[in-house]
Amino acid sequence: MSGRVITVAQQKGGAGKTTVAIQLGVAFAVGGRRVAMLDIDPQGSLFAWFNARRRRLGDSENGLVVQGLSGWRIASEVRRFRQEFDLILVDTPPRTESEARAAIRAADLTLIPCQPNALDVWATAPTIELAGGEASRALLVLNRVPPRSRAAEAAQEEIQKSGWPLASAQLGNRQAFAASLGEGRGVAETAARSPAGQEIEALALEIARSLG
Repeated sequence: MSGRVITVAQQKGGAGKTTVAIQLGVAFAVGGRRVAMLDIDPQGSLFAWFNARRRRLGDSENGLVVQGLSGWRIASEVRRFRQEFDLILVDTPPRTESEARAAIRAADLTLIPCQPNALDVWATAPTIELAGGEASRALLVLNRVPPRSRAAEAAQEEIQKSGWPLASAQLGNRQAFAASLGEGRGVAETAARSPAGQEIEALALEIARSLG
């Protein structure tokens, strides 16, 4: 079976796409999957993290591969990577519909991080529509969720009212996520039993079941 592709997309900036992509990629790799991550965001944050990882850990740690590339090359690169890896995660730029569209078109699943407030939920609609237009299965995940937040509950209700698919797993607003990135790692490596580690593991398991 060829590898599955997860495109992490959100037209609104500041949703935490790159953090989610990295944390998931590391979690899947720690779980024994062959993982490639493709960075088509011109900011290159994912690739910068990977360079820090290589400097600290070397090239072979957990078998992760990260490649930066232009969005117009995504279709051909995804075809190539599908033959070599179990999972390919694509980190997309915000506010760039053409490149996001190409990455979504290539995906088996479009994962859409969303911060838990009404403005961010409303701003997610264009990404949902983009995924629908490309016949890509979409899944929202609430990210940076504060503890005991009424706003988060309201955001969840708004998403459910809209009929958008929402992951059961949520990612909290936790320092452990940022701290692990600063070490060139993910929480699955640095704090697997912490609340952050358990949250990313739950999301990875939910996505794996969704992909079949």
